[in-house]
Amino acid sequence: MPALAERIAIRHFQGTTELEARPSRIFVYDLGILDILDALRIPVRGVPGSNVPPSLAKYKADSYAKIGTLFEPDYETVNAEKPDLILIGPRTSEKYTQLSALAPVVDLTADSTHFLADVETNARTIGKIFGKEAEVEAQISALGRSVDELRHEARTMGKGLIVLVTGGKISAYGPKSRFGELHDEFGISPADPNLAIAVHGQAISFEYILDVNPDWLFVVDRDAAVTGHAQTADRLLDNELVRRTRAWSTGRVVYLDPVKMYLTSSSLRAQQGIVDELIGAIRQKSKS
Repeated sequence: MPALAERIAIRHFQGTTELEARPSRIFVYDLGILDILDALRIPVRGVPGSNVPPSLAKYKADSYAKIGTLFEPDYETVNAEKPDLILIGPRTSEKYTQLSALAPVVDLTADSTHFLADVETNARTIGKIFGKEAEVEAQISALGRSVDELRHEARTMGKGLIVLVTGGKISAYGPKSRFGELHDEFGISPADPNLAIAVHGQAISFEYILDVNPDWLFVVDRDAAVTGHAQTADRLLDNELVRRTRAWSTGRVVYLDPVKMYLTSSSLRAQQGIVDELIGAIRQKSKS
């Protein structure tokens, strides 16, 4: 394990962790963080054994230690594999103390109230640890230019509603919520600014969607993200009430990439993909 020029203190969501050397046996319990490491070509040793999306399919190989799930670490495997750094996110955040007894842990949870800023801060933290600062800054600069472009497009697009569909149920998300960056960071005006701020959104009905009557309906299909199967949200939403909304009647229903939105959103690469997808959808559907 190569020594660092000096001992470094890494500030993160749950405090400060000191590292004496550049880690080489890295365990990751967050798919967004894994996506950052993959984009920066930083090798990892241990990954979750489930919910790995096609974009990160190579980490399903037997050459990577399977260290539990996104929510529940396999402590015996972690102890046996002796990592020198464990990176966690919101789904594993409650296990910080237990994991810290086995190896240095850095919690890269991103707060939904200032999500994009936290994504950039966490990427910079990874850049600092692994000597990838220049690459991270280049990605942040490119993302910033794209966000500015998206905000420009959003000024005249009308109001949007963000919903998540799973198991035949629908939840809506407003500003400061899990998917609130569409409003807070990207400038899309909320169709309902009074939605409750909740991790799992606010349960809604088809009647609610018609009552709010958004100009744009943005859809995240959780089941497609988790199972990898073809999305079913479009069939659920194709009903008499939703068809009467402005969004449906003008063809402004956008099915966002479910993996990027639900599983890897805390990575710069996913954020760039989300922004690019929104810009493309707004430009295309605004002309139709």
